[in-house]
Amino acid sequence: MILSIESSCDDSSIAVTRIEDYKLLFHKKISQELAHSEYGGVVPELASRLHAEALPKILEEAKEYLPHIKAIAVTNEPGLSVTLMEGIMMAKALHLALNKPLIGVNHLVGHVYSLFIEKEAVLPKMVLLVSGGHTMILDVKGYDDIKVLATTLDDSFGESFDKVAKMMGLGYPGGPIIEELAKRGDPDHFSFPVPLKNSKELAFSYSGLKNAVRLALEEIDHLSRQDMADIAASFQKAAIAHLLQKTKKACEIYKPKDFAIVGGASANMALRSAFEKECAKRGVPISFAPLQYCSDNAAMIGRAAIEAYKKGDFIAMEELRAVPRSCFT
Repeated sequence: MILSIESSCDDSSIAVTRIEDYKLLFHKKISQELAHSEYGGVVPELASRLHAEALPKILEEAKEYLPHIKAIAVTNEPGLSVTLMEGIMMAKALHLALNKPLIGVNHLVGHVYSLFIEKEAVLPKMVLLVSGGHTMILDVKGYDDIKVLATTLDDSFGESFDKVAKMMGLGYPGGPIIEELAKRGDPDHFSFPVPLKNSKELAFSYSGLKNAVRLALEEIDHLSRQDMADIAASFQKAAIAHLLQKTKKACEIYKPKDFAIVGGASANMALRSAFEKECAKRGVPISFAPLQYCSDNAAMIGRAAIEAYKKGDFIAMEELRAVPRSCFT
């Protein structure tokens, strides 16, 4: 079995995965959303302290599996350095206590393997990764063969939802709040621009759309609940249209035979519906990670770690460190 630890941001999570058949034997996650909601976003130092409390409690629940562990996997890149270190220090302590090898897992690779929890990986795929920190299109041929085809020039898809929610004083995380509000709004009430609509560049950008929302809010004297719903619906429509436009461009260039969407923001049902319709028109199969594994979790880290274990891709304790802004190596 592999024990995996995730602490890259504001979710404390530990999983135990059986190497032979990918069976998820144990998985628990403790979210910090409530603690950070009053600040409108994640406070790194607070997140670090909460990880220090939560991770040992979860490990205590998983202790029956420790005699069967063959390796310890931990997210070491990318993420918040102070929160990554909480998981890394636990992994190092377990490495010394159990005398088992360490595996450092790229958090973004983990999201790709959220597609394959408890099953074999089916590759190659073109993968759209949408989360609070990243928006990118990936050409995934294998665990250690991933190429970035497009990324964001500024804000990520998920981050833009959080910031729009914060502008309206709606709390954190903003994604689910905006999605729910949008169901009661008119998506055509505000004519928000689709970013980079006339650009041939294969890239994403959400700063301009976010600014358009800010300007619209400034023009409203008394913001009603319906105003907020209309803004949410109109914003979400433009945000998803941008993803679709640039992903269609990538498909025209690279002609994928299989497509998938992963990341915390892939739980947005309007996004899923829009891409399902587009892929059906193109005759391209589409897949998503199960909803419970879209956001950060140790199950996806453990599933990715099995691929590393089979390749003998281990890391020495002194080389395992937090790499906040890495992508793929």
